[in-house]
Amino acid sequence: MLHSDNMLTAHGGSNYPHTMEQRQLADHLRSSGWGAMSKAANAKDRVDTALSRLESMVEERLTAETARSDELARRLGKLEKDHDELRKVAVEVEGRLERAMEYIRSLLAADQN
Repeated sequence: MLHSDNMLTAHGGSNYPHTMEQRQLADHLRSSGWGAMSKAANAKDRVDTALSRLESMVEERLTAETARSDELARRLGKLEKDHDELRKVAVEVEGRLERAMEYIRSLLAADQN
């Protein structure tokens, strides 16, 4: 038989808090840090979700801008090619105009004689 000195609690008492005390202890733990841990974890999850969405948006934007850049580069290449062709045509027209002016001068000079 156990003697009361060997028992963990006083005679008739209990080491465990009563139901009301348990609720108060739980409320106290939530308000003093345990709840903050849960709130912090929840906030971290929200931040992680927001960052993930932001990364997705940045990737989509990057893809769209890359496609736009490629299209603009293609158009620029075509414009540069067209510009070179127009320059060649302008040089050819300038030469023909100079020859035509020389011909007109020679006709005017012959007419004056």
